[in-house]
Amino acid sequence: MKVLVVGGAGYIGSHMVKRLARSGHEVVVLDNLTTGRRSLAQYGKLIVGDLGDPALLERLFREYEFDGVMHFAASSLVGESVSDPSKYYQNNVACTITLLDAMVRNGIKHFIFSSTAATFGEPVYTPIDEAHPQEPINPYGASKLMLERILKDYAFAYGLNSVSLRYFNACGADPDGELGECHDPETHLIPLVLQAASGRRKSITVFGRDYATEDGTCVRDYIHIEDLCSAHALALEALVSGKKSGAIAYNLGNGSGYSVQAVIDAARQVVIKTGHTFIVEEGQRRPGDPAILVADAGRARTELGWYPQYEDLQTIIEHAWHWEQKQASDVLCN
Repeated sequence: MKVLVVGGAGYIGSHMVKRLARSGHEVVVLDNLTTGRRSLAQYGKLIVGDLGDPALLERLFREYEFDGVMHFAASSLVGESVSDPSKYYQNNVACTITLLDAMVRNGIKHFIFSSTAATFGEPVYTPIDEAHPQEPINPYGASKLMLERILKDYAFAYGLNSVSLRYFNACGADPDGELGECHDPETHLIPLVLQAASGRRKSITVFGRDYATEDGTCVRDYIHIEDLCSAHALALEALVSGKKSGAIAYNLGNGSGYSVQAVIDAARQVVIKTGHTFIVEEGQRRPGDPAILVADAGRARTELGWYPQYEDLQTIIEHAWHWEQKQASDVLCN
């Protein structure tokens, strides 16, 4: 297949591009490099540009005649979305509509959308399945939910088939050590812990130990980046083969959570093997942090045949630690 990966120089997108290229597909990456990194665009052809540029999209779609498009180009910082909602509605909604309209004009019918568990807001119950109410509590989650609704309307009106994949906590790194997280600022727990271990960060802070969980710290569902990518590949195959149509959404997670303390304990076991350790500091609860967020991914397993291969927390951290050590010495994210 010929696949356009928008945001393919970012964390998840770059891993997806590698998987597609290794599977023999022709891949073109469109990324404006605002948060993506040229160093991560190791596979496929990189076009530096914006998904909100209709003239550029028109040229790309006419030149390559893509079989499908994958979208990883959203702005994704919850706090920033609260302080600057315009950026999130412009990039995540308006620019994506420009992309969808270009697809419709050029007869491209298959779209994979990177959505988020933030569309659900505060959990009413857990594990969270696709029937859970979607009531986002920040502009980031709201922007993603808007796109999910837009995709339903585009499926009905224009025959644009899509799969929206709602991530819980993406983590880990390429098992080969070629790719990994390059966020600035970094907000994810596992890389923050490992940056403290490598010396790139002073310490790691635990925000609250009085939650209604086994050890008092928040519980989250961590899913390895490679497992996320396998779900995207299966979703695209389902659309292109005609097995799925319309606008479908799936939750992606391992279905079991790990607490903040469990992540810290597992990380210590991994980094001590290389003679490293890290400092843990205590902080107050952060507003809006639910005690438990765990996915029910049964629908993706049943309908896509998707089964995570890297469910073990220590394996996830080992892959991320390998990447972090390279980062600390080579600064690969420049």
